[in-house]
Amino acid sequence: MSTKTQSDRVWETLRSDIIASRVLPGSKLRINDIAETSEVSLGAVREALSRLSAEGLVIAESQKGYRVAPLSAEELLDITDARVEIERIALSRSIARGDLEWETNLVAAWHRLSRTPERVPEDVRLVSDAWAVAHAGFHQALVSACGSAKLLQIRAQLYEQSERYRRYSGPVDNIRRDVEAEHQRIFDAAVARDVDAAMSAISDHLRRTAAILVTTPALEAKEPESIRRLKISTGADDIVGGGTASSRRELALDPPAG
Repeated sequence: MSTKTQSDRVWETLRSDIIASRVLPGSKLRINDIAETSEVSLGAVREALSRLSAEGLVIAESQKGYRVAPLSAEELLDITDARVEIERIALSRSIARGDLEWETNLVAAWHRLSRTPERVPEDVRLVSDAWAVAHAGFHQALVSACGSAKLLQIRAQLYEQSERYRRYSGPVDNIRRDVEAEHQRIFDAAVARDVDAAMSAISDHLRRTAAILVTTPALEAKEPESIRRLKISTGADDIVGGGTASSRRELALDPPAG
């Protein structure tokens, strides 16, 4: 097997494990151990880690090697802000440029997502891999006609970074959320070519997900500024502490799915 093929295999495996939180944030990545376990050369592992570092999933530390990038409430909010802007641009361009093929592919992606069970039957606390793939496919189909490879590249990177937060935080059992209705709202607006409604729907969808994740025990926002930014962006003054039960329920929608 060539070094390039070895590197690709290690990159794909590590990347999948990091995004799915099978390798936890902050974990040390030992090149020798990875090479031995994967039965590849040290050079292939270094190349894979360098690629992951460029994607922001791995951090290279001087004289210390590599470790999985940590998670923080501040970064999640920053990723969400950037993702909202990019998704809005890509979606508006896609709606304007999308032809019958785009619309057909979007309908197919929506059908797959709406017909795929979200939870693993054996453990309803876990999101199924099939649903995660269908979910990613739906969001990709929405913006696929935007006409900019670079925009799609940036958007894909932000999606994967936010997916890592969703997977790490896991399901939020005390949150009630109609994720399917949110996706339906985005889909209906896109198919109707209603740019304003589509941009509003995607923005709300992404910010609601961040609003839930940032207050989970796995990723509790401790910085007051983070909470203030989150309240402003979602319009949820009572999302963290205080407020009435009804006001908190207005933003509560079951599990994070942005």
